[in-house]
Amino acid sequence: MNQRVLLIGATSDVAKACAYIYAEKQYNLVLAGRKPDELQILANDIKIRHNVACDYLKIDLMDSNTHAEAINSLPTIPDITLCFAGYLGDHALAINNWAEAERIIQTNYTGVVSLINLVANHYEKQKKGTIAILSSVAGERGRQSNYLYGSAKAGLTAYLSGLRNRLASQGVHVISVIPGFIDTRMTEGLKLPKPLTASPHQVAQAVFKAVKKKKNIVYVLWMWRYIMLIIKAIPEPLFKKLKL
Repeated sequence: MNQRVLLIGATSDVAKACAYIYAEKQYNLVLAGRKPDELQILANDIKIRHNVACDYLKIDLMDSNTHAEAINSLPTIPDITLCFAGYLGDHALAINNWAEAERIIQTNYTGVVSLINLVANHYEKQKKGTIAILSSVAGERGRQSNYLYGSAKAGLTAYLSGLRNRLASQGVHVISVIPGFIDTRMTEGLKLPKPLTASPHQVAQAVFKAVKKKKNIVYVLWMWRYIMLIIKAIPEPLFKKLKL
């Protein structure tokens, strides 16, 4: 029987690329997100192209009260759970607008944790399963230009570390994916340095390989590991004078 993969945030550019990679390898899919019309179109295309089962599930990260019902509605919890949900948001707006700040925090941290807690508890009972989630280099040190987004991703990275530590002895594998810049709709209009920017397909391939090889922490572009080591090593008195 083919393994099943749950993709959360399935209408994102990276999730779509990953869905087609898994479908090509004959995995069955469940696409989760808050836009059922887009999910249905994507699911139909995947089924036609690759002859695999591809269902879809409405999930809104901003509405934690609905998460248990959504997860429990699945006939079985898929073998692999991938989360690509993210919202960069408008940092300047969020400084003075709590609704925008809350959306950044909930989409990137609270909502993801609410959902993944449910999946993780199922996997723990089954003593098997794999969880891989996109975090961000922004979570490795707060910067004035995006510290609300970065703080949510920092929380997510710490959560994944703790979850990995908790579930390793239970046969459940947890992967933190740190992609760096990605050329997607979310970053459209931003001036991103090409050598430090991955395509959605590169990130999707990195996720697929990380799951197969049971990696723990993955930097999609290798140079980001060393860039962040340098940034984290800058003394605070100097760091607070930088315009980052």
